[in-house]
Amino acid sequence: MIGLRKINKDNYSECLKLEVSAEQKNFVASNVFSLAQAWVFYETAYPLAIYAENRMVGFALYGPEESENGMYMNIDRFMIDRQFQRKGYGKQAFAKLIEIIRNDFPYKEIYLSYDPSNIVAEKLYQSFGFTKTGEFSGDECIAVLKL
Repeated sequence: MIGLRKINKDNYSECLKLEVSAEQKNFVASNVFSLAQAWVFYETAYPLAIYAENRMVGFALYGPEESENGMYMNIDRFMIDRQFQRKGYGKQAFAKLIEIIRNDFPYKEIYLSYDPSNIVAEKLYQSFGFTKTGEFSGDECIAVLKL
């Protein structure tokens, strides 16, 4: 059973130990950087630990953002530790994250960005209905899910 829990003083050090594989390091920021970012933007950044049963297997960071067209939700980070990949945890956790956003926030769109060479991430996001916008954030393509 997959669960998402807030990162707090009791579990943050476990989160810092999570890593993607060497080939994936260029695809996602480290959890150290992500937790620092969440601390700085604490009012609008929501860091979550991904658990399989009672074992932390991944990390997600999301939060609301504003554009000239209004507010939307942004998924800033999503990762599964290298030891726990290919077990279905990513798909289950991503489904729970989308469910949280749909149930707890009034936004009509969820955005994220990813390295276009990260085919695994692209397939995951497309399986949930994300489509490329044609825009880029740096070298990453932007995708959106209309709720």
